[in-house]
Amino acid sequence: MSYGGRVHWTDLRGASAPARNLERRRPAMARPVAALGTAAEFRARLDSLGLDLPFDEEVGSGPRAPLSQPYALRGRSVGNRFAILPMEGWDGTNDGRPTDLTRRRWRRFGSSGAKLIFGGEAVAVRPDGRGNPNQMMILDDTVGDLAALRELLVRTHEGRFGRSDDLLVGLQLTHSGRRAHPNVKLRLEPTILYHHPVIDSVYGVSPDAPVMTDGEVSRLVGEFVQGAVLSQRAGFDFVDIKHCHGYLGHEFLNAAARPGRYGGSFENRTRFLREVVEGIRSEAPGLETGVRLSVFDFVPFSTGPDGARRPAQAGDVPRPFLFGCDGSGVDVDLTEPLAFLDLLESLDVRLFCMSAGGTSPLGGPGLGSWRRGHRPPEEPLVAVARLIGVAAELKRGRPGLTCVGAGYSYLQQWLP
Repeated sequence: MSYGGRVHWTDLRGASAPARNLERRRPAMARPVAALGTAAEFRARLDSLGLDLPFDEEVGSGPRAPLSQPYALRGRSVGNRFAILPMEGWDGTNDGRPTDLTRRRWRRFGSSGAKLIFGGEAVAVRPDGRGNPNQMMILDDTVGDLAALRELLVRTHEGRFGRSDDLLVGLQLTHSGRRAHPNVKLRLEPTILYHHPVIDSVYGVSPDAPVMTDGEVSRLVGEFVQGAVLSQRAGFDFVDIKHCHGYLGHEFLNAAARPGRYGGSFENRTRFLREVVEGIRSEAPGLETGVRLSVFDFVPFSTGPDGARRPAQAGDVPRPFLFGCDGSGVDVDLTEPLAFLDLLESLDVRLFCMSAGGTSPLGGPGLGSWRRGHRPPEEPLVAVARLIGVAAELKRGRPGLTCVGAGYSYLQQWLP
């Protein structure tokens, strides 16, 4: 993954915007990028989809290559433009510690050559926030294990590359919210901020299920801050406050129908983040903060008789439940995402990693979808071009942020 990139996507909202043409662009069977053996074939495929995605026909290598260049962040140098993005390994112990499988993965992070470990692993700040009973946690009695895990990564990196002073290692803090499975893998135990008109039924949330009170949210803020304090003690350079993929931090951004201090207005929907960052500044001075954000959500998709995925009617999911989405339900509106980036800058948060999408296999192609044999709702190249194009638009609009993109690996050797 690279950051601070130079890709272009000329029209987010016009005729070439891929989300406007889902029916026309829905593939019978997408041809894998790996099967496009030449630059001419890849360009022809992009042209057939109406995508403006410049790419390098020959990827440079060696110390002068663009992705080999260091990146300056607050007076320190991050050694290149490759990043490891956070994930949930779900291979820890039941009490939230790493196992040999976890350690093997982190050794590979260290030996990969990437100089930015953007969160590396999503760790829960409390037991009921785990997405899986084997998700790691950042608690008083696990902080030593996480410190050893970080040290393993750093030692591995030093052993292969001879230095680690240009390595930046973070840890992603999370609560899984309505996706929580803290005790049994197949038993959902959701924590919700509001009732969603569509997603509640997907996750089996009953209409009378309780929502978090403002007081409970305030306590959660303290637990995120404590997770950051422990992360600093474990030696991490920064923490990533997870705001993506339908987890609890992300759910705040769609909480327009929630009353009280943490819902309704944009100011209220971002209060959780502000309070967490301010708490970290107070309790863990010197620790950097970052945010991985789902920049936009679209309406859920359902499967038609032909097995293809089609969007729900926009009216089925009111716009307040779709952060970064326009009134059509299937196109991007960057008004609030740009306001969110302005908020990050005002909070002196410089690390920003973008993603997209929400909580449900209804929402588009993903692990759950292909396991069920669903065809993607559109040619995957269209989705990747949208993601890369939005990243470029945000970077151009807010150049002071360190913007980490995603989706590049789908393009194989054709780097934008």
